[in-house]
Amino acid sequence: MARKGAIGSPYAIRDYYAIDPAYGTADDLKRLIAEAHKRGLKVVMDLVANHTAWDSVMMAHPEYYKQDATGKVIPPVPDWTDVAGLNYANPALRAYMLAMMKHWIVDFDFDGFRCDVASQIPTDFWEQARVELEKIKPGIFMLAEASKPELLVNAFDLDYSWPLLGTLNKVFIDGAPASDLQATWEENHREFPRGALHMRMSDDHDEARAVAKFGIRGALAAQVLMLTLDGVPMFYNGMEVGDATESGDPALFEKMPVFWHPKERPPLRMTYRDLIQLRESHAAFRNTDVTWLKNSHPANVLTYLREGGGEQFLVVINFSNRPTTVKVEVDNPAAFKPVRVCGTSEPPDFSGNLKLGSFEWRIFQR
Repeated sequence: MARKGAIGSPYAIRDYYAIDPAYGTADDLKRLIAEAHKRGLKVVMDLVANHTAWDSVMMAHPEYYKQDATGKVIPPVPDWTDVAGLNYANPALRAYMLAMMKHWIVDFDFDGFRCDVASQIPTDFWEQARVELEKIKPGIFMLAEASKPELLVNAFDLDYSWPLLGTLNKVFIDGAPASDLQATWEENHREFPRGALHMRMSDDHDEARAVAKFGIRGALAAQVLMLTLDGVPMFYNGMEVGDATESGDPALFEKMPVFWHPKERPPLRMTYRDLIQLRESHAAFRNTDVTWLKNSHPANVLTYLREGGGEQFLVVINFSNRPTTVKVEVDNPAAFKPVRVCGTSEPPDFSGNLKLGSFEWRIFQR
């Protein structure tokens, strides 16, 4: 089968128990995890449980794989020709995968798994895995690379906010109204279990980089949305410096180090630092409640409240490349005071009307 790119696909796994020597040894990995734990960080493994490479050691057991009517092993979906699909109807395959997951928890002390294309694997497998792994490491973290409500009932803590990212693309690229972002949020809120958490992202490895798609100011506005909404914000590697290749293509099948010193970038690292500290310091940003507010330019501007801990925060984001003066429908607007964030101009007072530049955003507190 064809190899993808110069380095091949990181999602074509040859041996679930092996460590690529290009990254180091087992002792190196154990030391990395131990040092991360000393710093209060958790380390999650990217688990590709849906398929393997065609030269996988598991090919000694063809019954572990999906097969066509002739008994030939096949890809999980027709156009994923670089990988072979695993067959979760086989109890022996399930036992193999569960044992493998336990190995990385017991022997290396990983804190959980980011489960690739989790929706293509039966939900009952993930639910069984969650029960078994909790016995070993209570509070284990499980992230589903999927947007499927049933996965967040018993199996996973968090999923990917794919619908919101899709709408974000439509707003920036196709000219859809900013109000579609609210509509998407509300639709997901109805479909998913109460209190479900979604990983909020504006940049991802499967798509062109946000700074290439949206421009640097647009990419910042998009990430401000993800940092101030409910859920868990995600930073893709290099976002803090506005990293992107000339083409903006994601780095999956080629070796593509982060360009840590791009020219003519705003102080993204410091801006994101301030926003992260704001989120960590105020309970209003860490619950699942979002109150959407009406404004005079819903095609361009999103306005919403985050409330908690006796505080209210008003977020206003202009998703247009044109300056806009917007009126926000909120009670007692004069009580809101501007929140200072690195990288923004001197914040104005808020009295219900607000003048915003292209892709400009503001946060107010009362």
